[in-house]
Order: sequence, then C-alpha cells, then structure tokens
Amino acid sequence: MMDIFAIWNGRPQNRRADQKNRRHGLPFSMSWRFGATASVTFALAALAGCASNSPNATTTGEAAPVKVPCPAQVPATATCLGGTDSQGAHYLIAMPADWNGHLVLHAHGGPTLSAPKPERAVEDLTRWAITVKAGYAWAGSTFRQGGVEVRTAAEDTERLRRIFLEHVGKPKRTVLHGQSWGAGVAAKAAEMYTAATVGHRPYDGVLLTSGVLAGGTHSYDVRTDLRVVYQYLCDNHPRPNEPQYPLNIGLPPGATMTPADLRSRVDECLGLNLPAPQRSPQQQAKVRTIENVLRIPASSIQSHLGWGTFHFQDVASKRTGGASPFGNTGARYTGSADDAALNAGVRRYRADAEAYRRFATDTDPTGRIPVPVLTTKWIADPTAFVELDSYFKAVMDRAGSGDRLVQTFTTQGTHSYISDPTYPTLLAALLHWVEQGTKPTPAGVAAACPAYEAKFGKGCSFAPDYRPAALDTRVPARERP
Repeated sequence: MMDIFAIWNGRPQNRRADQKNRRHGLPFSMSWRFGATASVTFALAALAGCASNSPNATTTGEAAPVKVPCPAQVPATATCLGGTDSQGAHYLIAMPADWNGHLVLHAHGGPTLSAPKPERAVEDLTRWAITVKAGYAWAGSTFRQGGVEVRTAAEDTERLRRIFLEHVGKPKRTVLHGQSWGAGVAAKAAEMYTAATVGHRPYDGVLLTSGVLAGGTHSYDVRTDLRVVYQYLCDNHPRPNEPQYPLNIGLPPGATMTPADLRSRVDECLGLNLPAPQRSPQQQAKVRTIENVLRIPASSIQSHLGWGTFHFQDVASKRTGGASPFGNTGARYTGSADDAALNAGVRRYRADAEAYRRFATDTDPTGRIPVPVLTTKWIADPTAFVELDSYFKAVMDRAGSGDRLVQTFTTQGTHSYISDPTYPTLLAALLHWVEQGTKPTPAGVAAACPAYEAKFGKGCSFAPDYRPAALDTRVPARERP
C-alpha cells in the first residue's frame, strides 16, 4: 500500500501559496493532468485487491486510501486519494491545498445498473471540481452495486465518511450532498444516521441538488405513464408478435433488449433521431402527443423510456420479489387530440401492495431529518420535475422538519449541472445556517450569488419568488396500495 502524502492531522501539509493561476475546467470534460485515463482507472482498480488485507486498515476493516492522480479540472495544487472499501465500492477523495476544513460528501445520481467501476468516481469528481476549487474537501463513492437500491447506497456513503475521518482528517463540518437520484440517497442517509446518532451528528447539513425527491413510489410515475402512452401510440415495445408482459415490470427477467435496441424502436416510431422538420407527420404527431400529455420535451423521451424499461426491470426483478410497485390505475391523461380514446386505449396496471411497501421503505423520504436541508432545482428540469420539490416540502412539513428546509430554484441550467457559482453560494449559505443559526432565505441566497461570479464565472439565476405547484398538477394522481 502506498504511503499517504503526509500525516494530515486535520489539515493538509506543504500548501502552495500561489493559487492565482488555477485552471477552471468545464463540467464533464475528461482530460487529464497526469496522463491517460487508464492510469487512474488502473490505480483505483488495483486497490480492490489489497484493501481488505492492508496493514493500514482500521479496526473497522477499512484500508487507508492511496494517492492517485486528480482529474485535470481539479486545481493543480489539490491532492487526490482513492480506494475500494470493504464492500467493493470504489471512491475518490480530493483535498485542496487551501482546505477550509469542511467536507462535502457526495452521493451521485443515476443509478447505473452495471457493477461499479472506478471511472464513475472520476466522472463525479470531474463534474464537481467546483467544490474543490471553492476550498472544500470532496469525497464520493461509486456505491457497491448497480441498481435502484437507496439504502445500500446510503450505507456506502456513510462508510466513506468514516474512511475520511479515520484516514484523512477530521473536518470541522460535513455537508451531505445528493445530486439527482443521489438526492434521495442523501435524504435517506440523513434519516438513517443523523437522526439516530446521540451526542454527535455525522452530517451537519444536507444539500440536495436537482433532486428526485418524491421517492421511488411517486417520482417514477411519469415513466409508468410514458410506457403505456408510448405503447398506445407505437405498439412496438413489445411488438404484437413478441411475448407480451406487463409494461410496469419494465422487461421480463432475462430479457436481452439493449439500450441500442430500444433506441432503434423509438426512432422507428417517433423519429427522435431526426430534426423535427424531417419527421413524418405521423411521427411528429405522436411526439407532440407525448409532449402534451406527459409534459416532457422530445429530447427527454428516450431517457425516460429507458429508465421505465431497464430501471423498472431492475426494481421488479431484483428489489421487489418479481412484482411491480408501479401502477396507473385511476390516472386520467389529458392533452391529446382525443383524450377519451387515449384513456380507453392505454393499458392499466395496479401496483402490487407488497412490492409498493418494499420499494417505499427503501426509497421514499420520511422527512425526519434533524439538520438544516437546502435544495435547489432548475425550474425547467425535464428529468426531475420541479413539482417533486413541492412533494418533498410536504413530506418534511408532515414530519415536523419543515422549519429545517429551505428550497431555492433557478431559471437556467441543466439537470446534471446548473452553474459553477451556484454551488459555492449554496454551500456557504448552508454552513452559515449550521454555524450561526441564521436560516437563509431564497432572496438572501440570490443576493449572495453574484459575489461568487467574480471568482467562478457567470451563472447566477436564482428565482427567489418561485414556488412549485403540487406534484399532481404535473403527473396525474392515481390509486395506490
């Protein structure tokens, strides 16, 4: 096992004084400062073979991380550490030379369905390099397994916090950051560990960005609706001459369809591979029906249909005993050229009660979070609808935690990333709340953001007066077990 670059004792050694010429990379770029991607992947993968037997392992059985190359987007003065935990989850840690003493523990989105790979942690650190540029330590896990399982991902995130504490340093404050599906992981981790801890809370605050915040039982309703509306319009998933199955299981166990196969069928019916003017009138009419009825743009149809196919298969076949927790009984669809025909023609499914209970236990938030929670969402997010935040607020209110929640919204961004100055603004507001007890307001967050543009570039677009509508104004209500 390689030696860690220095004894941390809570802060990095040998800091460089000159920070003026840091590189400011764009999110998602995968260029490297230390050579080819393969070198980092090899370094992280090699840790899997030695972690459990390392002489540096703590009493909990977790080996110390080792020094690895940082992605190019991370400041040149930062140090990166990597490893594989005792459950098989890969992770990366980034320590800025000018560490402010705070740790941001990241729960990534997705989820991916394949086995975890070290590259996932590299991708996450690349995307969230802004955190390190702002002076925070960053740590992110790939999670131990692929698939739609929230509690195990929360366990892996907490395990990484303990690895950091034992082998890297003791942060002054720890912020739990969840992005997209990972926001549900972070919320669940805060419920599982923060509320149950006596005398010390492992997480001082929670930051949820672009969050899928209504749990699996409500956040995925639009994908059930898309499966049935798409099949009504296209009748090719499955085709009439193929074995039939309930659409709410995604695919039967053992089905060999690939994402490329599904894309081919969607292009066949909707022409999503073509610019709108080049689609046939029939294709464009079907695209418009989906856009109007489900209120998702054409550019998001393929993604949602993929999740409603492969993620639903993962849930039904691996998480809920073969039955589906998804249903559309009682949902009424509107916005088509003939709503009566649409509602009469779509297939109807009732969620299995036990599958629903099991999935809710794993994925649904309870709102019992005893520390400050700050959220942000791009208002036009086509993946995690802004109305999901309205649902989450209602959950927090019912649990008696509403006074510990502040929600913010932006007018610009993407689902995967809003803008560089957005995240340092939110982290500073959250930590000020934690340390000073001063609850931020959306207006205050919006007013503070421009000061970060001078260092991190333009990108402030907070809308302090915006309030999302109820979820059932966007996604039809339905019967539930």
